[in-house]
Amino acid sequence: MYIYLSKKIAVSNSIKIYCLAWSSAQGWIAVGGDEGLLKVLKLDAASSKGVANPAVLAMNQTLGGHKGRVQVITWNEKHEKLTTSDQNGLIIVWTLYKGIWHEEMINNRNQSVVRGMAWDSEGQKICIVYEDGAVIVGSVDGNRIFGIELKGVPLSGVQWSPDGKLLVFCLKSGEVHVYDNQGNFTMKVHIQCFPSTLVMNGVPIVGMTWYDGRNGFVEKDCPCFAIVYQTGHIQIMRHQNDENPVIVDSRVNAVHCSWNHNGTLLAVVGSAILPEDNKESNVVQFISLYGEHVRTMKIPGRSITACQWEGTSLRLAFAVDSFVYFAILRPDYKWGYFSNTLVFSYPGQTGTNVTFWDTNSSEIHNKVVPALYGIAAYKEYCVLATKDTTNRQYGLLVCNAISTPVDRKYTDVEPLFIALNSTHVFAASKDHFLIWHFMTPKSHSTLGIAGNKQRKERLYHVDDTPSGVAEVIQDLDKSYQPNTNMQATGDPICCMAASDKVLVIGRESGALQRYSLPQVALVQRYGLSSKPQRLAINSNSTRLSIIDNTGIMTLVDPEGGGGDTGRFERRDVWDMLWASDNPDLIAIMEKTRMYVIRGNEPEEPINCSGYVCTFQDLVIRTILLDDIMAHQDALNPEEHIIDLEVKSLRDTRQLLEKVGIAEATSFIEENPHPRLWRLLAEAAVKKLDLKTAEAAFVRCSDYPGIQLIKRLSNVTNDQIKRAQVAAYFGDFNEAEKLYLDIDRRDLAIALRERLGDWFRVIQLMKLGTGGTDSQLQTAWNSIGDYFADRGNWENAKEYYEKARNTERLMMCCQHLEDYESLEKIVSTLPDKHSLLKEIGEIFVSVGMCSQAVATFVKAGMIQTAVQSCVSLNQWDQAVALAETYNMLPQIASLLDKYARSLTENNRHLEVIQLYRKANRYLDAAKIMFQKTKVDFC
Repeated sequence: MYIYLSKKIAVSNSIKIYCLAWSSAQGWIAVGGDEGLLKVLKLDAASSKGVANPAVLAMNQTLGGHKGRVQVITWNEKHEKLTTSDQNGLIIVWTLYKGIWHEEMINNRNQSVVRGMAWDSEGQKICIVYEDGAVIVGSVDGNRIFGIELKGVPLSGVQWSPDGKLLVFCLKSGEVHVYDNQGNFTMKVHIQCFPSTLVMNGVPIVGMTWYDGRNGFVEKDCPCFAIVYQTGHIQIMRHQNDENPVIVDSRVNAVHCSWNHNGTLLAVVGSAILPEDNKESNVVQFISLYGEHVRTMKIPGRSITACQWEGTSLRLAFAVDSFVYFAILRPDYKWGYFSNTLVFSYPGQTGTNVTFWDTNSSEIHNKVVPALYGIAAYKEYCVLATKDTTNRQYGLLVCNAISTPVDRKYTDVEPLFIALNSTHVFAASKDHFLIWHFMTPKSHSTLGIAGNKQRKERLYHVDDTPSGVAEVIQDLDKSYQPNTNMQATGDPICCMAASDKVLVIGRESGALQRYSLPQVALVQRYGLSSKPQRLAINSNSTRLSIIDNTGIMTLVDPEGGGGDTGRFERRDVWDMLWASDNPDLIAIMEKTRMYVIRGNEPEEPINCSGYVCTFQDLVIRTILLDDIMAHQDALNPEEHIIDLEVKSLRDTRQLLEKVGIAEATSFIEENPHPRLWRLLAEAAVKKLDLKTAEAAFVRCSDYPGIQLIKRLSNVTNDQIKRAQVAAYFGDFNEAEKLYLDIDRRDLAIALRERLGDWFRVIQLMKLGTGGTDSQLQTAWNSIGDYFADRGNWENAKEYYEKARNTERLMMCCQHLEDYESLEKIVSTLPDKHSLLKEIGEIFVSVGMCSQAVATFVKAGMIQTAVQSCVSLNQWDQAVALAETYNMLPQIASLLDKYARSLTENNRHLEVIQLYRKANRYLDAAKIMFQKTKVDFC
């Protein structure tokens, strides 16, 4: 996470600001201060893409009505109402009408000062607490619901529970009491953030905030209720009865606190003496919901009084003296990019939602995990570090681009930091790091050859000095188990990066440790002057870039002893990525600008606020994660992905377009890159400068391009050369036009045939004398295949008829159930044709006995014809056919066998019908006589 100040708004007459409130739904900012100061501001984002871009002040309205210092401000976002109160106890409710804020209601108890106001999460009820212990709960329409008097209990603040069933009051004594929504006392919250109750007694509470879960939770039952004391002691609870809260000593003289929009960061403002200063300064300290210190930022001015988050938590507003400072925050999203797929996460109602978005096809796959520590991606896979909240076990889940798990590992090491290379997953807690060889479908065969020894995970303590000997001993002695130090370290791990060759671990003291891979051996230690926050390794593992906790980026040469490379340093850096195909290129983000560093020299910046996901072929792809997080259900590659070209690529294009090939060649020789050589080759071959094009294709190792040059050298006509060049670069319409311009329709037809564009082939043949009969027949057949593949049998039949393709025509008739056409086909076929058997079988399958017999007879398959009659129970036709072809003995024996089978099953009537159809009336009469005799005797 990185934060920086971006804007300052001054209040006229230098009136001191006391409180702020920022409407997350509409973006209104209410500012209250001395002398009745009350303003409503609104910021409009800049027109360029990216939510985090600087904004301009779009509205500044002064609201009159208060005479004393405005002390409490709160928004009702459901109903677009603003409630304010001053030091005299005057309460005013403001409403928006035609873009202007107007008074709606006024109330003054005239007995005490309002110390807190809070709307419930539905915006239906407001609770107002006074310093003298009075509590009033009212409805949104101004009606009083109930009121209570807490005698001798001076109050200093109020908060609703997320479900609206409880009211939480903070007392001047530092205690926290809980009441139900009817005003009945429920309990006293157990405060544990002080060493003893004596220390706590009398310390005021400066902030109490309960995140309502409207934007989801990072995990089920996570801390969300924060209580902040003036001394900087903080207690973060899961609920009011939490006996194991998160305890933090921020060492800040706190004045205010505020949760971000999804309850993952708590901003605490106040004053503190920073290590680099000798005097007290205004600071904002960011603390995670688990109590971990994330970042501390110094704020200019004499006295800071309040802070508020924007609705998307990408901006913060600070009240300092008579100024409102705005800061832009660049969050550490949990995301990754691989195989043209963006995987990102955001809090949900039942856990963390993880989305896999294919940026090419826009296909989306979703997963839900109970709790997510992080995401790392590399080439074709990503790894999710998760926690099972039921059994408190940690998991490493390797997934492909469609979110399907390909391997998983459960471990006792808390994966606070993860990294991934082509074969291993690296996970680290504060004390240990784990190396696990994961398995994918591609690696099954390799794993079978190498054995399962590489599958065993390896655990190391960060204070140990592995030399790779333990792995060798394990290979020789399977029973050997190295001892792992399980003690907590005094210098915890804070970041990690890995490539296929090295693993680098950063520690809070600024120490960096480099390990060789795959045999894990500590090869180097070197130190920094500050705590590293993020590491990145270049494509050939020779350089390391580091961003520290103050946003300063440095480059380190590990091979050269770990020293800074040329004392390179950049400030305000929050993202970086090395080029995957050039070890000297790195893209970095500074505030809202992107810089490309070549060696140690920066190129001119590009305005951008996206996160860098790929850097290849001199093109940098950035993802507007801020916009994506705000609109997870409306992902659009055109709106959320920006591809930027580095300066050398842009300059090469301009040289080729406006100057010439010779100058561009000189420039590329000074700035060589395969992409630039490929660009030069394309421009040269289009101008038929074959010598330059061939040299450029060789420099970029483009074998198909070299083959093109060879083909062009054998062509004498320049128009044909240009057509072949156009076809090579995919401009097929231009290639066809060039062929037709020189009356080479045969080449145009051949081009379309290679492309499989048979409709255009037919059109070209109709333009003149046409191609050969064979070409025309092939075209008709191919078009018929096109329609058949799509199930359009009617159109397919039409083109197969034109192609005289009887076999495919038969298939179409079968799918269309057009048996009359099948009969016509039979009539056109010569005797004993191979297709007659298939057509006969089609007729048999639909019970068309006569047609089947005729077809089989024409095919010379008399026995099959008789069998068809028998199978269809057409015995009269079977007998007639047998008589015609002297097959009566065979048919008679078959008939008798069938009759006996029916008789044994007591199916006498069917036997009678069978004999009648076979013209054996005497046998039928005998059966009838026997049946009658049995029935009446």
